[in-house]
Amino acid sequence: MNEQYKEMAGRLIVALDYPDANQAMNLLQELEGIPCYMKVGMQLYYAAGPDFVRELKTRGYKVFLDLKMHDIPNTVKGGAESITRLGVDMFNVHAAGGKDMMKAALAGVDKALQSNSSLQKPLVIAVTQLTSTAQDVLNQEIGIPGSVKDAVIRYAELTKSAGLDGVVASAQESADIVNACGKDFVTVTPGIRPAGSDQGDQKRVLTPGEAIRNGSSYIVVGRPITGAEKPRAAAEQIIKEMLEA
Repeated sequence: MNEQYKEMAGRLIVALDYPDANQAMNLLQELEGIPCYMKVGMQLYYAAGPDFVRELKTRGYKVFLDLKMHDIPNTVKGGAESITRLGVDMFNVHAAGGKDMMKAALAGVDKALQSNSSLQKPLVIAVTQLTSTAQDVLNQEIGIPGSVKDAVIRYAELTKSAGLDGVVASAQESADIVNACGKDFVTVTPGIRPAGSDQGDQKRVLTPGEAIRNGSSYIVVGRPITGAEKPRAAAEQIIKEMLEA
């Protein structure tokens, strides 16, 4: 396993979108030895709780806790403190909560770090617009005028001004986010579908190679790996495509 492979595998975040820990553990066994990130979202976290996150850390994985906090600043501060104590490597909030809320998340992180010097500072990122959000939904249902891209860039700039590390956005917007916020600003991009795979409920999708070429820092892949007949082969093919890009 060469360094280039390790680096690219570390930019693949596998979404453990399972209803219980046993199914997630089965996938971990399939992927053993691939140094990818693991994403724990609402379904698995609400079922298996913080102990499963600790298990992932014990196994040496980096963990993205995807709970998308969106609440009053004080509540988000407390949530961020608890998440940091858990030892995750990345977590997210909603940029729609505003600058004060995002700054409160950072304050929660700092409070946890001050109380325990052995903790590592996690990346704190903000959700811009979900990859399931189409233009008509943005304008007519959410009530935000303009294009999806404009809304994403506005939230990305707000997130940077709040001091966060980056954003979650579609890979279709990665290049624009890099142009607006700089190369050091992290872009985490779900809605990744290898060529020929089913889009499911995602609207703004790109292939792994397209995402890397557009400047995505990390790509999030769920069903094309978790729903594959051979998950390990699917993950290896995605990493290969990332390397070729």
